Amino acid sequence: MEITALQAFVKVVQTGSFTRAADALHTQKAYLSRVVTQLEKDLGARLLERTTRSLSLTEIGREFFERAVGILASVEDAQRAVQKAQGEPRGVLKLTCGVEFGMIAVSGWIAAYLERYPQVRVDAEFTGRIVDIVHEGFDLAIRVGPLVDSTLTARKLGELRYGLFATPAYLARRAAPEHPAELETHDVLSFAGGSHQATWMLSRGDLQERVTLQPRMKANNVFAVRDAAIAGLGIAQLPLIVASPTVQGGQLRPILSDWSLPTVPVHAVFASARYLTPKVRGFIDLAADAVQGEMRV
Repeated sequence: MEITALQAFVKVVQTGSFTRAADALHTQKAYLSRVVTQLEKDLGARLLERTTRSLSLTEIGREFFERAVGILASVEDAQRAVQKAQGEPRGVLKLTCGVEFGMIAVSGWIAAYLERYPQVRVDAEFTGRIVDIVHEGFDLAIRVGPLVDSTLTARKLGELRYGLFATPAYLARRAAPEHPAELETHDVLSFAGGSHQATWMLSRGDLQERVTLQPRMKANNVFAVRDAAIAGLGIAQLPLIVASPTVQGGQLRPILSDWSLPTVPVHAVFASARYLTPKVRGFIDLAADAVQGEMRV
């Protein structure tokens, strides 16, 4: 039994189809089908139930899959030991992150990572779903917000910081607020989902102010909120990493900059710190360094 056969079988199960597995392994669907069929013949047992529309594990196939994942993990451990000795990041780094934060920050990290390490390639999935990185074969995930309880390991990269911003033209029409309570008299643009109401918590030293607002616009897409602010429609709550280019270009101006909004943590999540390969450690270290400079205006 060859390792490549195990890899093919595991990838078919993880992706849920021969077509997606073939794309992931950069091979042909027909080839994978032959490999899995031969594997079943060698074992003398059916591992997969196939129909024209679905693919599922048999009872024996499920047990074999769990053992195959363990075998491949042991092989990867051996490869990691060699890579660790070599030191230089190499191979394919498979990572996942949210679509929006991927566009805001992670795409830039990937570009810097590829430029720094010529022996690596990146396979990135920007998605709105929470990926099971172990069973789906990812090296790491970048996640924004509080982490749920998990057996995975996480390293905090930093915090996403927010501020309030408006155009000079808007502030020429409406006097800039000098206290959070004055936001109630302004048009505000909020980054959030749910009901059309927003609660902003601002703090300065030991002083905290909670302001409940009826936004003129509320959206769960930060770029939509940014564009509305640039159009002069009101005061927007934006991540500093998104607002920074617009402030430097003179499109937006910070409001109530001596007050702070709550921060949001950013983590790198991976299976185990014990066997971090150079390719994974290299990306995490680069991302942590980048966060320190990117998350501020």
